[in-house]
Formats: sequence, C-alpha cells, structure tokens
Amino acid sequence: MSRHDRHSAILDIIMDEGSVHIDDIITRLGVSAATARRDLDHLADQQLVTRTRGGAIANPTSTEPPLRYRTSRMADEKTRIAKAAAAMVHPGDSIGLNGGTTTTEVAREIVLLPELTDPDVPVTLVTNAVNIASEMTVRQCVRVVVTGGIARARSFELTGPLAELILPSISMGTLFLGVEGLDERGAYAQHDGEAAVNAALVEAAQRVVVVCDSSKLGTTAFTLICPTASIDVVITDDGAPADQVEALRRAGAEVRLV
Repeated sequence: MSRHDRHSAILDIIMDEGSVHIDDIITRLGVSAATARRDLDHLADQQLVTRTRGGAIANPTSTEPPLRYRTSRMADEKTRIAKAAAAMVHPGDSIGLNGGTTTTEVAREIVLLPELTDPDVPVTLVTNAVNIASEMTVRQCVRVVVTGGIARARSFELTGPLAELILPSISMGTLFLGVEGLDERGAYAQHDGEAAVNAALVEAAQRVVVVCDSSKLGTTAFTLICPTASIDVVITDDGAPADQVEALRRAGAEVRLV
C-alpha cells in the first residue's frame, strides 16, 4: 500500500469511527508502529486530524478530507461511472462539471473520446473546479470556461458571488453533477457555498446528470443543491441498494447502473 493510500485509509477510518489507535492502524493496514506514527503526524501537520496519546481523532475544524485523499475511494466504480457519463458527450457539446473526484474522472474520460479530435469542433466545458480547468486547458479539443470566485482548498471549487454572477448568463446542454448525498428528495453538498454555485449550474443546464457512487445514495449532507425533480439522470454503480434506486425512479429520475 502506498503512502497516499495509507493516508486515505486512515482518514476513512477516522471519518467513520471518530478516532483511531496506532494498534488499529498496524492491524488493519499491516504497517509498523513507526510508520503508523509518521502517518498520523503527517496528517496532523496538515490539520486533518488531531493527535492523541496513542492515536488520533477527527479534527473538529476539518469536516472533510481534501480532494487528493478522496480519489482512491471506490476508484473502480468511479471509473465505470465516468466512462458512462463521457459516452453521453459529443463534439460541439456544451457541458458543465462541478468539483469532486467523480466529475474529475468524467473530465478525464471525455478527453479520451476517439471522436473528440477536431479542435475546430471543441467541447465547451463550464466548470467551477480549478483542478478540472487546469487539466482541460491544455486539451486542444476542449474550450474551458471558468466561473470565477474564491477557491476552496479542500475541493478546488470556486464559490462566492463572483461564481454565481456569471452563471445566469450561460446556457449549457448537460451538467454532470457530483454530490455528497442523494436521496428521493434531492442532491446535497456539505458546504453551503458550493451548494449555491452547484444550484446555479443546475439552473443553467438543459439536462442534469448526477454522477455518484452507491455510497452516496440514501444519504444527505448539510445543504440541498436541487430537488430530485431537477435531476434527469443518475449514473451510479451496480452496487447501489435496490430500494434507493427504486426511490429515485419513483421520484422521476432515470437511474443507470454501471
């Protein structure tokens, strides 16, 4: 297991259980006590956890891990979801992507499309995610439009009034929306500023496609982005609970399992 994967796994344990002891890390990850201590010290230095005697607890000022530590969670499922989403895109389309690990994978799959080769017929990409914009700017067949705003270090998303001002002037065909929770009532984000910009992206889109792995289904977060009535399609993995899939379909969303 790489150092990055260990850090991600430790953060997962702390987020799920609230704390972790060095002995737990040694047993679960198969590492030495010295390695476990170094990993906890590194995460504490980044203010992601608070060190305790013999372990660590969740940092009360850090409610979510940075994007770079979330990329390894359900990676195979996210890749399948991203491929299915990218297959909906054609040269000349205008699309939107908010921030997140799954939408980042969608962007990467889009630029691999074999038909996306003519720079005179680019895909126009509207995004509030600076990491996605950075990766896509160098692609000749993608025209990048960035919303503006204040960047959040944990998600790389631009938020605030600058982001919300430009979006009412933009119309896009399909928004691929990453979420932190999704149930029959709607889609959710943890951060209210991100939710506000994501809601503006929803309003600017003719079609809204939620891309999320099955761990997000049946869960909520702090702020509602949009009601399920505003969602056209949900693409999730085939591990999705049948009752959650049925609830979303009853609420009017098309659900695609991949």
